[in-house]
Amino acid sequence: MKTAYLQCVGGVSGDMLLGALVDIGVPLDDLSTVIDRLGVKGVSLTAQKGQRGGVPGTHVTVNLEESQASHTIADFVRITRESGLPTTMIEPACKIFERLGEAEAQVHGTHHGESTQLHELGTLDTLVDVVVTVAALDMLQIQNLTCSPLPSGSGVFRSAHGKLLAPSPATTALVALANAPMAPPPGGDQNAGEMVTPTGAAIVTTLATFRQPAMTLDGVGYGLGSRNPEAYPNVVALRIGEELESPASGGLTLLETNIDDMSPELIGFVQERLFSLGARDVWLTPIQMKKGRPGTLLSVLLPADLEHEGLALVMRETTTLGVRVRPITRYEAEREIVTVVTTLGPARVKIKRLDGRAVSASPEYEDCRRIALASGIPLQDVYRAVQVEAASKLLK
Repeated sequence: MKTAYLQCVGGVSGDMLLGALVDIGVPLDDLSTVIDRLGVKGVSLTAQKGQRGGVPGTHVTVNLEESQASHTIADFVRITRESGLPTTMIEPACKIFERLGEAEAQVHGTHHGESTQLHELGTLDTLVDVVVTVAALDMLQIQNLTCSPLPSGSGVFRSAHGKLLAPSPATTALVALANAPMAPPPGGDQNAGEMVTPTGAAIVTTLATFRQPAMTLDGVGYGLGSRNPEAYPNVVALRIGEELESPASGGLTLLETNIDDMSPELIGFVQERLFSLGARDVWLTPIQMKKGRPGTLLSVLLPADLEHEGLALVMRETTTLGVRVRPITRYEAEREIVTVVTTLGPARVKIKRLDGRAVSASPEYEDCRRIALASGIPLQDVYRAVQVEAASKLLK
């Protein structure tokens, strides 16, 4: 599977993404053709080689010949759909506009719809950033876009609405909608300013999953931001290659935390949410904490690529101030779920295999429960009967 990984060292914006895509080899003329097909006037792209810190790359600028009226989500969707571009470009772009409109409506406390005003994001450079980025990824035949955690930025910056905190309300809303991970600015820079723009956030939170895959490296491009801070290279790195099927990519992570100030009902809710997220197992262990306080050890075993989402869920839904994280190696027996026709009716059974040989048969609880309720036979008797008949048929 052709995969791209975005390393957002200096954050991410629409222009930085375009810069990385041009730097990795997408011809600027091909991107200009996409703008022509959108049918918008007075818009062009320029690219310039440069360097941020010690990293060389490309800075792309979307040029507007004159001031533009503000557009709505409906305007951008209509222009995109009427462009005649391939569906593989149109549909992802429209999803990004939808996500952007939803975030803007939340920020301004209005009802979300295609009439949502985008204010300073309503100029044509937003349209171009979104559609041309999607088109370039399609040209590269990227099937799977992944991304590092997004740096939060810090301090304040100026906008059309006045001074704002970094990250901006719109960026924060987009990150929250996607439950995307955020990280502090590089080196703990307290004056980093805005590092992730709403347009950049809309693109990556709609198209990308937040993980770093094991992959080959076929090429890398660096998109440069406008500023050149001393604390970090203001770049987004785009790496493309083939994702590898390896033990590392299929590894497991264990999250653990001690909790002593939550209601058991609330911890049960967290357990349910973690299973819904995709955790392999979640268990609770009674422990005794300092000063003799009784507490609960929450342990979560989940696929490594869900680490950031699981960590965010635990931090958000519990009172803990910290979570221990470590990689886990687990050896697993082969298993298979089969349906066995018994004298009490059909029931699913989990078969455990070692070296290809079936060594145990465990009836599925829900099927045994269904039979017990329908027949009036005690559940434990149903379980034993199904297990005996399954073993006689399958364990030979």
